Amino acid sequence: MRTVARMTRPNSPDIPLAADELTTLTAFLDFYRAELLDRVWGLNHEQLQMTTASSTLTLARLVGHMTGVEMGWFLEKFDGATPPDYVEALDWDADPDAEMTRAESLTPDELVAEFEAQCEDSRRRAAAATSLDQLSVGTSLSGQPFNLRWIMVHMIEEYARHCGHADLIRESIDGDTAR
Repeated sequence: MRTVARMTRPNSPDIPLAADELTTLTAFLDFYRAELLDRVWGLNHEQLQMTTASSTLTLARLVGHMTGVEMGWFLEKFDGATPPDYVEALDWDADPDAEMTRAESLTPDELVAEFEAQCEDSRRRAAAATSLDQLSVGTSLSGQPFNLRWIMVHMIEEYARHCGHADLIRESIDGDTAR
């Protein structure tokens, strides 16, 4: 099977030490986005489906999940936009992890391209906001909107947690450890 199309290992972006709030938050978020893709780099379809002994979590499932998380927070929750048709067609009742299950059917190139496109869409939406104080169109279960600052920090937390999972899975596949 083909591996992810990158010929060289992706670089982690620099995080500026003295920047405005949106630039700093975006840099940390982009760092973890790149870290997740680093865990996928160079693996073929079968390797992306491998898991640790007692878990169904794979690198493909993690990337698919984070594609959905990007979409859910920036496109749907923050901007109130409708997700793509393929998301609407997923049977969430039959499979609560449908975004992860779907990811397993994608080739490595499709998986990474979809993730990168969704991250770019999220960056565009964050950059277009009036400020980090801008409130989301969608609300919490209690009916309160989120500000962009909260969403950015939450996304950093999501990536930090899942990049830890990705480290463990990648090391179990081929011994590669985080840079």
